[in-house]
Amino acid sequence: MNNNMDPPRHLMLPSGSLGGNAEPGAGGRALCGDLEMRISHDGTWYYHGTPIGRKEIVRLFASALTRDEAGDYWLVTPAEMGRIAVEDVPFIAVEMMAEGHGKEQILRFRTNIDEIATLDHEHPLTIVTDPVSGGPTPFVVVKKGLEARIARPVYYELVNLGLEE
Repeated sequence: MNNNMDPPRHLMLPSGSLGGNAEPGAGGRALCGDLEMRISHDGTWYYHGTPIGRKEIVRLFASALTRDEAGDYWLVTPAEMGRIAVEDVPFIAVEMMAEGHGKEQILRFRTNIDEIATLDHEHPLTIVTDPVSGGPTPFVVVKKGLEARIARPVYYELVNLGLEE
């Protein structure tokens, strides 16, 4: 577990990690610019200011979501790509499943779009301390450098599993 002062939303992806190993506009993709799509702080996806109510549609968009080296979020398909606004991070970890005990315990997090991330080296947990309140905000990497903020009730469950050393 890391305790960084910089939010994990500033993670940098390796060069060429965008979609099919192409930078924005490269690889024959049409660059659509900024799309009228955003993900709010609570994980709700909006299109033209209207919430997208069907989880299946959100999951489809999320499967095309990636992030460039500058920290911008993009929806990338084989033919097109467009930037979207993300207020915090794209996902919320809404459930935690624990198997085993102690240091050998395996922790899995389910996001608001039913993605599962198992806590490991590729999916680390990071705790960011709010400089104003001093309160902790935990994040877990879900996929391809995309993070989920761990919901407060899930964070409390995680804290209860902690071991004193």
